[in-house]
Amino acid sequence: MKKPLSIILYGRPGSGKGTQAALLAKKFGLRHFSSGEALRQRQKANDFTAKKLTKILSKGEWAPECIVIKLWMDKLEEFKKKMNFKGWIYDGGTRLDLETKLFDKALEWYEWGDNVKVILIHISEKTAFDRLTKRRQCKKCKEIIPWIGEFKKLKKCPKCGGELFYRYDDKPEAIKERLAQFKKYTVPQINYFKKQRGLIKINGEQSIEDVFKDILRAVNL
Repeated sequence: MKKPLSIILYGRPGSGKGTQAALLAKKFGLRHFSSGEALRQRQKANDFTAKKLTKILSKGEWAPECIVIKLWMDKLEEFKKKMNFKGWIYDGGTRLDLETKLFDKALEWYEWGDNVKVILIHISEKTAFDRLTKRRQCKKCKEIIPWIGEFKKLKKCPKCGGELFYRYDDKPEAIKERLAQFKKYTVPQINYFKKQRGLIKINGEQSIEDVFKDILRAVNL
């Protein structure tokens, strides 16, 4: 039996990682884990951590390693229980040194370390800032509406017809901080994986369809 596939998707905020992860998950029957979405869900709990996460994330700061690690460890354990598990996609990837080292150990622990693809969807800082300040989300189904191509013309959610709104964590000040954090902390993690496992770099400034086609060609799925 073929070993489950692990795909780690990196890219600046606004690069379209979530969109591409969803497309890959649907096409190949993979599970999708987004650290950003997991953190947003964690904020819904009425406890100390939820309230503090809301406070720091609204300022563009990052959640501490202990919180993020617990989120994806719980999810990996959940995946391991699945029958006929084909693999999963880590949308966003690790962001700090400790996360990266423990993530590598986790892949070995769950016996998934031999079939890993690391992908960088590259866009410029200017493109990232423009996309993030203008993208929207559906109030009803939570679908993210990217600021690209035909999506710019939408007035309602194309999935459920719900009302669109601008996310609280997409404020210009917070976005600048997130882009700075990416450059300072995440780029070294990308370089780590480039040396350890190889890196597939994709031009993210194309249409969604063309980015997806390039990913399929590059990973040979």
